[in-house]
Formats: sequence, C-alpha cells, structure tokens
Amino acid sequence: MTILVTGATGTVGRHVVDQLIRRGQKVRALTRNPRQANLPADVEVVAGDLSDPSTLVSTLVGVSGMHLITTGAEYTPLETGPEIVELAVKAGVRRVTILWNGEKGPFERAVEASDLEWTQLQAFEFMANARKWADSIRSEGVVRDLFGGSRIAPVHEADIGRVAAVALTEDGHAGKVYTLTGPESLSVQDRVRIIREIIGRDIQFVESSEEEEREQMRKMGVQEDAIEYVIRWHLNPPKSAYTVIPTVEEITGQPARTFAQWVSEHVQYFKKP
Repeated sequence: MTILVTGATGTVGRHVVDQLIRRGQKVRALTRNPRQANLPADVEVVAGDLSDPSTLVSTLVGVSGMHLITTGAEYTPLETGPEIVELAVKAGVRRVTILWNGEKGPFERAVEASDLEWTQLQAFEFMANARKWADSIRSEGVVRDLFGGSRIAPVHEADIGRVAAVALTEDGHAGKVYTLTGPESLSVQDRVRIIREIIGRDIQFVESSEEEEREQMRKMGVQEDAIEYVIRWHLNPPKSAYTVIPTVEEITGQPARTFAQWVSEHVQYFKKP
C-alpha cells in the first residue's frame, strides 16, 4: 500500500518523504507543482491542492496512510479538512499524521471525529525558521528580531519527519498528541551565538520594533491575522513552548538533533557565496 504525503516539497514534508523511503515504504507526494518537486526518483509525484478536495479523489486510490498539513498558500489555515477526511475514509485510508499549525482547526476536529487512526504532531517552532535571518547575516552580519529574550525549544524538521514515519508505519500511536521539541531551550540571542560560532563570523543582534517584525513577515508572504498571532504568541509563549520534552527520542529511539547540528547542515544559508 501507499502513503500519501501532503506538503511533500515543504520544510517538513521532504523529511517525511525521506524517512518513509528509508523504511521501505511506497510514497506518493502531493504538490501543486510536480515539475518543481525535486524529490527522489522512486517517489510518485502527483498534482493536487488541499484547498480543492476534488483534486485528491484519484490521488487517494490505494493509499493506506497520509501525512497532512493544515495550512495552505501564505500560511492560511485550510478550511477543507472535513471534505478531505471524508474522501480519505471512503478511499480506505487507515492512518494519518497531522502537522499542527498552532491551534486546533477544521482538520484536527474532522480527523478526531472520524474512525481514522490519527496522530497529531505539535511542533511550536522549526529550527528552519532561522532562515529568515539569512539575508541580513550574509549582507550585514546582523540579526534583527523582536523576540531577543523569548525562549523556545525549536525542533529539527528531520526529527518531525522521523516521528511521522514511525507513527504512520508502526502500531501504538493512534489517538496520540505528540509535542515535539529539540533538546535545548534557546533564546533568539542564543541561536545567533550558535550561528556565529559555527560560521566563524561576528554577528550582531539588534532588537527590532514590532512594526519592523510585521514588515519582515509580510515580505515572507504571511497573512495579517497570522502575523498578529505569531507576534502575540512569541511575546508571551506558553511554558510548553520552551520546555524540553523527550518525545522525539521516546518515539524514534534516537536523540533529538541540536540547533548546532541544524546550522552545521545549513551553513550555506548564512555564509557569503
């Protein structure tokens, strides 16, 4: 049987695809632009759009498991969860993992109300979010951020992929909500220091204003309501967001990767060509 990965070309989706392949699974990757997918040759890449459930009917044929994202273009929450869940159940899908976007929405509620074996993956912040500082680090040696002292326990996207692959291929994860963190609680300034040490270049931290932070997110294509949510959340994060939880190691049997490991794997973002 086949496992369908939605958002397969995204930050987390690529790792879900990779981890499933490593487990010997047949993977079908859903993307709006198959020609630009750049996924391994043994992955079946198909066109589809989660905002239009009718595009998924043929894609779900023969699918036994699904990895679901809950946001569409420009980080807007998808409202099509109930329709997609109904299609999945009719197609005979048994297991799903859901990548949480910060609050329970139509997807989560629809999946919880279904007979699917679901697992929710709650990651408060991806380590990859540090890429937003890449341009200013390369051009100026500066990081501008509103949340200098705000602590978070970011998780490596590959670790999310590993947990998703386990939940989709092994028993015992149905009905579970897994909070996924890295092994350290870090402030923005902590992360800047780690980047500085690894790339061997002086980087200055400058605390930006709230309006500057908003403008930076607008340039990234983030919608205004999402910008408001992110700013309010980071200015007063819940304790669970900066509390290190060993879920990754408990589920996968391997320690969660550190932010230093992530930076070492992605130095090209921060070094001048």
